Amino acid sequence: RENSSENILSSANRLLHEGRLMLVESTRLLDIYLFLFEDFLLITKIKRNKKKYGGSDTSLIPVCPSLTPELQSLIREGGFCTVLDQPIPLDRLILKNVEPV
Repeated sequence: RENSSENILSSANRLLHEGRLMLVESTRLLDIYLFLFEDFLLITKIKRNKKKYGGSDTSLIPVCPSLTPELQSLIREGGFCTVLDQPIPLDRLILKNVEPV
């Protein structure tokens, strides 16, 4: 829901870490962006618009200053994030070390 997404991101101190990763899904790789909050992990899929805003000068696109430079750059390039799946509560999350492929 659009209105609840603002509530999730409104409290900046809830956000512990964020960053870009590659997700291996059977035979393909997905470009994803993770948001780690105090109580859940949100996995989003990075999508890119075919056309860029504002013609060739994308530096004029207004971007929220509280976003990381990496996410600001993604938005300026015409990209956006859509939620890939339901947020994962941290009390139900299990982390395991895996060998690199």
